[in-house]
Amino acid sequence: MTTHGHRVAILDPGAQYGKLIDKTIRKLGVESHIVDLASSTSSLEGYDAYVVAGGGASVNGSDAPPFNGAVFGLGKPILGICYGLQLMTKELGGKVEKLDTREDGPIEIKVENGTSKLFKGTPGRQIALMTHGDTVTKLPNGFTLDATSDGLVAAISNDEKKMYGVQFHPETDLSQYGSNIISNFLFHVAGLEASFTLEDRHQAALQEIRDTVGNRDVLLFVSGGVDSTVTALLMAEAKLSGAVHAVHVDHGMMRRDESEVVEIALKDAGIDLDVVRDPDFFMEASTDIRGERSKALKDTTDPEEKRAIIGDAFIRLRNREIDRLGLCPDTTVLAMGTLRPDLIESASELASGNAKVIKTHHNDTPLVRELRKRNQVVEPLKELHKDEVRELGSKLGAPEELVWRHPFPGPGLGIRLLCAERAYRRDDFDKVAGDLSKHATKGIKTTLLPVRTVGVQGDDRTLSYLAALSGEEDWATLREIARAIPKSVHGVNRVVYVFGDALEKVAEEEVTPTYPSKEAFDQLRRADDAATKVLMKRGLSRAVAQMPVVSFPVHFGHPGKRSIGIRTMITNDFMTGDIALPGKELPLDVVHEMVREISKDETIARVVYDLTSKPPGTTEWE
Repeated sequence: MTTHGHRVAILDPGAQYGKLIDKTIRKLGVESHIVDLASSTSSLEGYDAYVVAGGGASVNGSDAPPFNGAVFGLGKPILGICYGLQLMTKELGGKVEKLDTREDGPIEIKVENGTSKLFKGTPGRQIALMTHGDTVTKLPNGFTLDATSDGLVAAISNDEKKMYGVQFHPETDLSQYGSNIISNFLFHVAGLEASFTLEDRHQAALQEIRDTVGNRDVLLFVSGGVDSTVTALLMAEAKLSGAVHAVHVDHGMMRRDESEVVEIALKDAGIDLDVVRDPDFFMEASTDIRGERSKALKDTTDPEEKRAIIGDAFIRLRNREIDRLGLCPDTTVLAMGTLRPDLIESASELASGNAKVIKTHHNDTPLVRELRKRNQVVEPLKELHKDEVRELGSKLGAPEELVWRHPFPGPGLGIRLLCAERAYRRDDFDKVAGDLSKHATKGIKTTLLPVRTVGVQGDDRTLSYLAALSGEEDWATLREIARAIPKSVHGVNRVVYVFGDALEKVAEEEVTPTYPSKEAFDQLRRADDAATKVLMKRGLSRAVAQMPVVSFPVHFGHPGKRSIGIRTMITNDFMTGDIALPGKELPLDVVHEMVREISKDETIARVVYDLTSKPPGTTEWE
């Protein structure tokens, strides 16, 4: 890459949001590169400023990633973010401790230093994304407290040494003035110039395709989402000498009429699509997990195992399709619309050497990684985020309905159907329920549900209980309670509101044994279709970036039934996000209509609305 001027090194301790830092800095016109936290002093000297990113470890833990402490003595401007703040604090003589309270999600911070260079031009109170368990309890000598959150350290500075640290994540959408803060660091603190022009993403993607594929044949799985659609359009435009075969797989876990809609839309976009319908192949599929053969998908309840089975089934289907099409398995390249967030959440080495697994994406399983090693995978979008892909899709002339279509995961409804043989109840269930009850009000009850969902807290994955609120529909108060719960109730990473009568205690046995099956998927398909049609009818599909509809096995006193969750997300980067609050971002009557339409299905016990931002909850429940 051509160097245009000043450069920033982003030192990576395993950051979930490292690429967002990179994206933000480049959008501000400065060249940046993600490098290892332990990079040598000689390799770091060529940069003009440093950002030490967040990570999932504790600076006091035995699993803390190795680092090069010399970076703090090079005399160049440094911004520490989350883990980076704590590492700088500890290395320079301050103190970092684990307190009883952790912070996850959007938190109000208060600027304490009116002359702070970082907070120049921003209000004295602002919302910022926190996700940490450890806290700075003593500042290093020479540092000033710039901001606090509920009395905890939120930002520090040492103007003389040009060292700055923030406990929150300014690189994310959930930090209201995050881009301003990073801009202040780059230009007002470090004195850099905005002389870097981003390479044209279109041409860069085409070049990656040509360099990787050469004269080989290509097999491309197209789901119909914007990522795989843009990849297909790029493959066609690259004018490769080998053949490009676009295949859409109906694995039995699609939304209602999904495959038919995709086939028509892609044909209109000029993509000749081969549709393969084989749900039995996926239901009977299994794979090797930790050295042992897994159960068939239809008998599996563990979410990570389901993802691994489905992802590896796609690779075996690749081999079958290569044989059917008469291609060479040793040379044919698999093209995928993999994005940077997929790789980060899967802890792929392509994204970060230290990141923790949040969830295994179907396009980053061990079999996919093996194909990468053999140079048989091309992923022209792997440096991009969803908003950038949509911009590229519009540039390529993709139909608007495809560009703005809500994302749908490759495993489909397979990861929106929460499966369980029995109630999820650890030894701490009663204690967590007791801690949760402290957040109840006169009109709003709290209930701990015996199911688990996946979350992301402190840049690490959590598998925790689902908490329910019921009673009064005071949405502002409900959101306030939902934000407070994960801070003090460490066994919970997701909070929902249950429509209907207030809940009494949910008994342990109130779980319907659920496995991946046509009956369960059909039920979820009906619910998803009902909610989506309401959103479309009201012209509100762009009011939210994504709206997964989820089935979970709590029957609330109606044995054999399941319940449905509505998960709205407002986000640009798809790494963080917040809910569409009923009565504010989404009209209340629209939400109630969704609930009524879903509830017409007599096999459904209750409908709930997810109140959890990302973090602490992931977009998908599994």
